[in-house]
Amino acid sequence: MTPSENRPSRQAPEVLKVTPAGDEHQVVTLKSSTKAYRKEPCPGCPWRKDNTGEFPSEAFRVSANTAYDMSTHRFSCHESGAQKPATCAGFLLRGADHNMGVRLAYMRGDLVDDVTDGGHELFDSYRDMAVANGVDPEDPILKPCR
Repeated sequence: MTPSENRPSRQAPEVLKVTPAGDEHQVVTLKSSTKAYRKEPCPGCPWRKDNTGEFPSEAFRVSANTAYDMSTHRFSCHESGAQKPATCAGFLLRGADHNMGVRLAYMRGDLVDDVTDGGHELFDSYRDMAVANGVDPEDPILKPCR
């Protein structure tokens, strides 16, 4: 499966921050004009319930801001990597309704309604996914999540 290449990126992605999330994981925060996105959750997608426990809880704490109301940060596909970033299909299906960046991308036509769950059971929300992966439901980082 490859990310959608609806329109090519106009500039290379810029890494803004790399945040450790456990011994073998990290969250990469990118600034990018990429319009690529996954059309179906990848095999290791954290939004898929069958991947619960594959990522440390800290990764979900670091990425929680993608699910905040009016956020401009997108949850990227970890399998696409920082060199060819793409927005995560699971995020588009379950976590992006209140994300300002995603809403604007749909309005501009950068994203279209062609994403499917591929028959996989997904978490209903970012909060559900984070809690299932070990984040304390009372953690203040989750309070603003929609």
